Amino acid sequence: MFLCCVKIEFKFTFVYFHIRMGNTSKKLAAKCTLLTKEEQKYVAATFRAASKNSERIREEDLIVSGKVDAVLLEKFWGPQIDPRLAQYLTNFLFGSGQQKTATCDFNRFAELYVFNVRGTVEERLAVTYNCLGKDFNEDVELPYQLLKEFCESIASTYIKIVKSSTSKRARIWIDKGFRASASYVQALGEALATTVGGDLESPHHHCNAQQLLKWLETNILLKQLSELVFVNLYGINTRSGDESPTPLPPAAPTMLPASEGLDVMPDYPAFIDLSHIVWINSHLPQKFQHKWRFLFSSHIHGESFSTMAGRIQEQGPSILIIEDTNGFIFGGFATAAWAWSPNWTGTDDSFLFTCAPRMRIYPATNYNDHYQYMNHHTKTLPNGLLMGGQLEFGGIWLPAEPFGEGNSAESCSTFRGYKRLSKEPHFRIRSIEVWGVGDKPSLEKDELLAVSERNSPLDAHKCELNFMHMIGKPVYSEDLPDPHIT
Repeated sequence: MFLCCVKIEFKFTFVYFHIRMGNTSKKLAAKCTLLTKEEQKYVAATFRAASKNSERIREEDLIVSGKVDAVLLEKFWGPQIDPRLAQYLTNFLFGSGQQKTATCDFNRFAELYVFNVRGTVEERLAVTYNCLGKDFNEDVELPYQLLKEFCESIASTYIKIVKSSTSKRARIWIDKGFRASASYVQALGEALATTVGGDLESPHHHCNAQQLLKWLETNILLKQLSELVFVNLYGINTRSGDESPTPLPPAAPTMLPASEGLDVMPDYPAFIDLSHIVWINSHLPQKFQHKWRFLFSSHIHGESFSTMAGRIQEQGPSILIIEDTNGFIFGGFATAAWAWSPNWTGTDDSFLFTCAPRMRIYPATNYNDHYQYMNHHTKTLPNGLLMGGQLEFGGIWLPAEPFGEGNSAESCSTFRGYKRLSKEPHFRIRSIEVWGVGDKPSLEKDELLAVSERNSPLDAHKCELNFMHMIGKPVYSEDLPDPHIT
């Protein structure tokens, strides 16, 4: 699966994109059947420059005194690569232990690209073992801490590539203050590794081949990041006169969404990180991953529940993101458009998430359908916004009054693996924002009529009327004629 990534101009000092390959480069490419014709000219040109027009790359061209040399590193892979990842890649290219060699041929160089971009799960597993200095064997286990650092190096390299991008999509996020702090990049890498399972808190935890195979097969985000990283490292993201990624189809999901409405904000108070955006966006249904639409910020629009509700209604699926006064960042993905209702709405694509201090996703359990609820100005039902759990006791509960406070329950049966999102059960809000995802839905005429003109004022209080019936109280207004009927 290929990706349509952020348009990235990755400047390699050693790749001559505008010069036709010489006969030697063509001969090199012809030796490797793994590459497409489009890939051959870029990979071969990169290899020839790195090998100094030789048929083999020498380890000494990359390694000085047993470590990756910073100057040579930038010359070969470019300044965006994390030094740890560079070391892992040289482990693959030149081997380790008794299998270590002084040089690397073109086929081995091409395999590193192909296996990471479109390799089978088994090929990617072998690459992981080799990069971490191990020969693949079903009986060999990998230390979890080493696996975590490997994931962190991939996440770090991807974020560096995004930050160096000149594409409009990336620049809008970055220019509006969305940074890529080292701690959050590290948290993204940790989140990639944590799904491997087992006792992750143990410093001596190891992962066996079966765990790793399942992990690679199901970890979509890791695969996407790896593809983007290697497409850029091998210079296949750019071709003359075209900023678009050469081998990547435009229909594939993006990692960093386009932003809508953000560029017109003169002073946007960003409190989330580029790593957070990538983390959240990767778990959205694919049809919503291409765009985030700015709807509400408590810093820009004020601390008002009515204002927030007014700006997020009828906007389609959305993301709610909260930062509490303890620095915890968390939220939820609501699949249905927000609207005043006494009933639960949403689907099982809904999920809750945390971004800080750790990145976690809590998907639906299908135990109940308590995905989202929003109500106001009622006397017998809770007034506020709720995601998951029970009324006034859920994964996220934001009461209408007083705005600026909230609760996160210790348990929530609506979402699998759930743990309290905030540091304390009762929290105070430092920042809250809401983003619509995907294209804004267009309302049909009947829907517009329903929004602007209810069938009856009494319809808004059906739940309260039912409650009055349940406790045996008379409802004198039931027999009144409908004011809309003439």
